[in-house]
Amino acid sequence: MFIQIEPESDIPIYAQLASQLIEAIARGELVGGDALPSVRSLAADLGMNMHTVNKAYHELERKEIIRIVPKSGAIVNSLSQDEIRGDHLERISVEIKPIIAEAIVLGMKPEAINKLISSIILSIKEE
Repeated sequence: MFIQIEPESDIPIYAQLASQLIEAIARGELVGGDALPSVRSLAADLGMNMHTVNKAYHELERKEIIRIVPKSGAIVNSLSQDEIRGDHLERISVEIKPIIAEAIVLGMKPEAINKLISSIILSIKEE
């Protein structure tokens, strides 16, 4: 698993880390039951503050992508790809809606938005 943080990005470092871990799970590099590196270990490997890694892990736990087990660390949850829970669907919809609205405002047609989303899905699955 390769994680690349862009310190100059407008996206907070913890959010970059959380997103890259989600992508690693989506690509199958991490699967349900896999243990993530300890907060201390990952922070040292990436040269970042432990609190930043901890914040990323808690964000993933909030989204129910991982579970944090005291004294054992962070474990990737085994999630069914067949059926998404309503609360997860609602959260994802709320997060995607402003981005799609922005794309429409910038002149993208629905077909172009669908094509972009499909290409993003393919790029995640092919990596």
